[in-house]
Amino acid sequence: MLAVIRTGGKQYLVTPGQKIKIEKIEKKEGSEIIFPEVLLLEKAKKIEIGTPLIKGVKVTGKIIRHGKSKKVIVFKYKSKIRYKVKKGHRQPFTEVEILKIETK
Repeated sequence: MLAVIRTGGKQYLVTPGQKIKIEKIEKKEGSEIIFPEVLLLEKAKKIEIGTPLIKGVKVTGKIIRHGKSKKVIVFKYKSKIRYKVKKGHRQPFTEVEILKIETK
């Protein structure tokens, strides 16, 4: 069984037992989270596509940890006018383990 969920403005293809990194969610580590926005569901070789969401289906996950990804360097440069700007950015994330996909 697999599903496509939407969270944080992005879509993720998930299966039970899988660990994914999503945009940061303000919940404590170890707590459960429910993803109600399911866009696609595959169960027993049968695919169901939502318009835009599938009603009665939700995906449950457990928050494992919060963290920051690797640093990305942003460097702006313009020649002949002595303009240089260097910035770094680390995107925060939440690592979630998918526990189950529930259908009604």
